[in-house]
Formats: sequence, C-alpha cells, structure tokens
Amino acid sequence: MADDDLDDDIVDNDEANEASDQQGVELRIDDVEDPMTHLLLGEIEVEGRMPYSSNATFLVHVTHEGKSHPAIYKPMRGERPLWDFEPGLHRREVATYRMSEALGLHVVPPTVLRDGPVGEGSVQWFVAGDFAEHYFTMMESRVDLHDRFRALALLDIICNNTDRKSGHCVLVPERNADDGTLLPAEVWGIDHGLCFAAEYKLRTVIWEFADEEISEPLLDRVNRLVDRVPLDIATLLSDDEVEAIQGRAAWCVKHRRFPTDPTGRRYPWPLV
Repeated sequence: MADDDLDDDIVDNDEANEASDQQGVELRIDDVEDPMTHLLLGEIEVEGRMPYSSNATFLVHVTHEGKSHPAIYKPMRGERPLWDFEPGLHRREVATYRMSEALGLHVVPPTVLRDGPVGEGSVQWFVAGDFAEHYFTMMESRVDLHDRFRALALLDIICNNTDRKSGHCVLVPERNADDGTLLPAEVWGIDHGLCFAAEYKLRTVIWEFADEEISEPLLDRVNRLVDRVPLDIATLLSDDEVEAIQGRAAWCVKHRRFPTDPTGRRYPWPLV
C-alpha cells in the first residue's frame, strides 16, 4: 500500500490539508481529568501527518464529553515492514507505556490501543513540550531532571529500546497549576515502537549513568518482573519477548547497576 493511498483514506480535502500544513495546526488543549478514558472513548479527528516519521504517524484531536486534547495516532496499516520486528509496532508503543506504569516510573504519556480512522493503532497523549530542547541540551543544564532520565534509562533497559534518540525525550517546562502553585519540569519519553526484541539490541543516547547503582526502590519493582510479566503487557508480545524481559530484569537485580557500553556503538542514528 502506498503512502498516498493511506492519506486518501483519511484526508478528504487536499487543499485544506495543504493550507493546514502551511499555517500550522492550532492545538486545542482542554483540561481533562482522566486522559486514559478520554483516549479510549473519544472521537478521533485527524489533523495531518507528522513530518520526518518513517511510518505513518498522525496528529489528531480526541474529543470526549465536550473536551478536546491532541494525541499521536500510529496505525498498524501505515507501518513499513522491518526485517527484525514483526508487524504491530503500535502494540509495542502501548506495551512500553504499560511497563512504565507497572514499574511506577510514569515517564511515558498515556497510550491506548484502539481502532482509529484507518484501523487499529496506538493513540498517545500529546505532550505539549518545548521541542527546542532534547536530551543533549537538558542533561548538562538540568540536574533537576536527572532522576527522570534515570527512570527512562531503566525503562529502556527492561524494554530493550533500540531507538532512544535525544529528541525522544520531551521537556515540559515549569508551569503554574490552576491554584497558582508552580509545577516542576518533567521529561517524557516518546516513540517506543522499536522495543521488546528478544535479542539484546539496546541503542540509546542515555549513557551518563553507566555503572551507577540502581536505587533500591527501582530494583524492588524490577524484581517483580523476574517471576511474572504483567498479563496486559505479555499479551502484546511473543513468548520469547516476554521471557527476554524476565532475563533483562534478572540481570538488573543481579548486577544492581546500569549497564555500560564497552563497544561505544550502542547509539541510535541519527542521534537526535
């Protein structure tokens, strides 16, 4: 299936789509109390394709009970075949979110599996961050974010992320809450389609914590995976991939440190 065929299924008015590309999409961001319910039950309206994506990735607005919020929709139908991953990268996006929650890390935006305009896909809460920032710009200047980066590094080990680029770390700056209190800055990890391979394939830009001890609270959570991977994650993956998760968890519990890269080659490309 050609990309144009996929676009034709979604965009009814090419001229309007071109105008949107030229003028930019105005994001409608309402306060939503329950993002997961919103993503699961809301009506999806496609705004356009995200640039520079190798697979079909769409910016959408999800509307439910009169409120709207942007999201990223990745349909299985728009995936390009890969030699080292079976079709269904969108399920790995969902599995990574669920793993982040199971480990108590909370570093991946809410992500659900559901039908969309062109079939089943992942729908992820859009993080309205500062996209001029990325891992390399934040690491040296934002010590306050280092624990979030440690959490992302641990998640990438357990999920065997092969593509943690610098730009896959999104900064949400400090902001005021409705009651006037200042909310701290956060970092969120995105783009997790290339995770959970059974073969060890870790490629990441986050190596600053190599050989550093993993904290006891994090190890306690990882240890639970050694005996059992949560069913809502396991059902999205193959048996070999689930067994490999347990192996990586056992490695972390045994060595109690973030891994090192003696080869100097376990980096994604491009880096950003």
